[in-house]
This record gives sequence, C-alpha cells and structure tokens, in this order.
Amino acid sequence: MATTIAEIRKSAETKMDQSIASFKTNLTKIRTGRANPGLLDTVHVDYYGSSVPISQVANVSLLDARTISVQPWEKGMGAKIEKAIRESDLGLNPASMGDLIRVPMPPMSEERRKEMTKLVRHEGEAAKIAVRNLRRDANEAVKKLVKDKHASEDEQKRAEAEIQKVTDRHVTEIDKMVEAKEHEIMAV
Repeated sequence: MATTIAEIRKSAETKMDQSIASFKTNLTKIRTGRANPGLLDTVHVDYYGSSVPISQVANVSLLDARTISVQPWEKGMGAKIEKAIRESDLGLNPASMGDLIRVPMPPMSEERRKEMTKLVRHEGEAAKIAVRNLRRDANEAVKKLVKDKHASEDEQKRAEAEIQKVTDRHVTEIDKMVEAKEHEIMAV
C-alpha cells in the first residue's frame, strides 16, 4: 500500500486530465450556431437490429459552416438515418438529396444562446468540482502516508502545494474552455 507522494500526485494529475477530456467531449455536444459533425455523435440509428452511432453507418462531414452532410454507406440506411436525426432532441430538420442527407443548423435565438451559455457554465462548474474532489482525495492520501510514518510533515506540505498547483492549472484550463465556448455560442 505504501505508495509514494510522487505516485499520488501523478495519479491525481492523470485523473484531472481525464476530467478535462470528458468536459471537452461534453462541450462538443452543446450546440452553437455553427455546424459540427460531433453534434450527431449522440444520435443512434437501428442497423440490423442493433443501435449504433450514425458515424458507424455513414460518413459525417461539413458542407459549410451551417450544414452537416451525412453520406450513408448503404442504400437503405438513408431514410433510417434521416428519421433518427429528426427524432433526436437536437431540434434538427434533415433533408435528403438522393444519397446525401443535408442537416442545416437552424439559427439560434438570443434566448436560446443565453440558455446554452448557462449550460456551458454548469458543465464547467461540474468539471471544476470533479478536479477539486481529485485534489481532496490526493491530499487525503498524502495525509495517510504521513500518519503511517511513510512521509514527513514537510513532504506533506510540499506535496499539498504541488497538488494545489496542478489543480489550479486544470481549473484555469476549464475556465478558458468555458470562455471560448461561450464566445462561440454568442457569435452570431
């Protein structure tokens, strides 16, 4: 059990990096006025009895800044994909043009933009809480080492300062991501 302070810090940092990666993924799902192929990642379509993401049965790309194109790999999938997109909670209205499905992004109202920025802030706060919880867990692990006489109190102080620096760096990164996403949402 006697892990070292360095291992505790490294483990906390790795977990904080994972929290940020998860936050980034959540941010891509929040709609802005611009088209983003990642927006359809949450939409699943029935493919021979199993529910799979659209990206596994079609090529999803951008036609322009406000239009996503979906090119099914099999002839019969077009109608199923179109239906799945229309029935998703994304509020999108796809249109078929032969084999190609165009998914235009409707312009967002000012009120909807404000709702989205609130959602971004909420996600950011949740990510910061996750990072702070990891800091607390790491500090508790260091205190346990001191209690079990595997580390000195001076080492504990240094370790807690290092863990705080790592935490601050991650929180700052989350704040920057929130700010960038809010700017992207509010840009008309």
